[in-house]
Amino acid sequence: MKIILVILFISISISAQNKMVTDSKTEKPMLLGYCNIDAFQDSSFAWWYNSEFENYEPDEEVINNIGERLNSYKIEIVLGTWCSDSKREVPRFMKILDMLSYDLNNLPLIAVDRDKNSPDGNIDSKNIELVPTFILINDQGEKGRIIETPVETLEMDLLDILNN
Repeated sequence: MKIILVILFISISISAQNKMVTDSKTEKPMLLGYCNIDAFQDSSFAWWYNSEFENYEPDEEVINNIGERLNSYKIEIVLGTWCSDSKREVPRFMKILDMLSYDLNNLPLIAVDRDKNSPDGNIDSKNIELVPTFILINDQGEKGRIIETPVETLEMDLLDILNN
């Protein structure tokens, strides 16, 4: 009986984490609230996620300069699966994290609707105006953000935040 309850709890936790709703503008599925990377393997999102992830080629010299320094940071990603910038930048950012072997347990993904609202994630306190927003947080608090599109490249902007 205990095993059944544990399996049921895990199943409910996983499914609750990747909540899909219908976008009222497009009538297509969108994620809302906390989600994990597995959500992007759903057929509604995999076509754009996998394409951007595979095709992006980060600058390896910049990646090497970032190195293990990123491991002392928590990163929050606020995104909209309805947003073309999120569809482009989030998979690219995930590729960078993959190259750095970043611990995805330090990576909350918070999906918002078109009004930048989410039932989770205390989104109001984050002052999100554009998505995606990548927030780097260390022991002293927020270190920096990459908002909507990078100034240079994602990896260069990330390095700039770490160096400042």
